[in-house]
Amino acid sequence: MVVYRRGSRRPIVILLVITSIALITLDVREAGPITGAKGVARDVLSPVASAADRVFSPVGDWIGGVTRAGSLREENERLERDLAEARGSDAQQEALASENRELKELLDLPFAEDSDAVAARVVSGAPGNFEWTVQIDKGTGSGVTDGLAVVAGDGLVGTVVDATDDRATVRLVKDPQFGVGVVLEAVGADGENTRTSGFAVGRTGEDRVRLNNVDPTVQVTEGAFVWTSGASSSQFPGNIPVGRVARVDKRAGELQQDILVEPLVDLDSLEFVKVLPAPTLVQAAP
Repeated sequence: MVVYRRGSRRPIVILLVITSIALITLDVREAGPITGAKGVARDVLSPVASAADRVFSPVGDWIGGVTRAGSLREENERLERDLAEARGSDAQQEALASENRELKELLDLPFAEDSDAVAARVVSGAPGNFEWTVQIDKGTGSGVTDGLAVVAGDGLVGTVVDATDDRATVRLVKDPQFGVGVVLEAVGADGENTRTSGFAVGRTGEDRVRLNNVDPTVQVTEGAFVWTSGASSSQFPGNIPVGRVARVDKRAGELQQDILVEPLVDLDSLEFVKVLPAPTLVQAAP
C-alpha cells in the first residue's frame, strides 16, 4: 500500500508547469517534434474532414437555398404586385384618354351643333338576345323624349323609344323595328351623279341595315355614304351619317335593288352618345 504525503505533490506540479511551458514554446516556434506531430495530425484528419465536407456541404447548400428561395419568392411577389399596379394605372389612363377623345368628338359634331343636344353615358346594353337597345343615363328630366335621334362621334346610333325621368332606352339602327329615311349618292340613267332616296331598316340578327325603296334605275356603288334625309315628317335632322354601302345586288328583271349598309358607328362599344332635339319645322308663309 502506497501512502502519499502532503508535501510530495509540489514537485509534480512544478514538473507539469515546466513541461507545459516547453510545449508552448516549441509550438510557437513551429519546430521540433510538435510541428511534425501537427503535420501528421493534419494528414490523418484531412481525408476525414474532406469526407465530412462532401457529406454536409449539400445539406448546407440546401439550407441556404431554402433561405434564398424564401427571399426570392417575396421579391417576386413584390415585383408582381408592382407590375399589376403599373398595368392597372396604364389601363386607367388609357380608359380616361379614350373617354376624353369620345367626349371631344361629341362636342365637335358637325351634324349636331344645336346647344340643346343632351350628352349621355351608355349605362347598359340590351336586356335580351333579340333586342338591340341600350340604356342611357339621361331622361325626361334632361329633355330626352321618345322619338329623338341619338348620335355618336361617327354618326347615327338610333332613336329614343322609352324615357323616364333619369333613364332612356335607345333602339339601335340595326334593330329590325328601326327605320329612317335616307339619301345617298348614285349614278342616274343619264350617267350623271345624283342623289337618290331610300329607307334604311334594321335586320333580325344582322349588323348591316337594308336600304329599301331605292330607285331601280340608278346605279348605287359600294362605298357610297348614306345620310339621314331630314324629311319634314321625321324627328331626325338631315345629313346625319348613317353608314356606307357594303353590298349591291340587282338581278335582271327585278325592280328592287338589294342594298346593304354598314353602320359607321361601332354599336357594340358605345360609351357616350348625344340626343338631338327634334328639328324645327319651318312653316310656309300664308
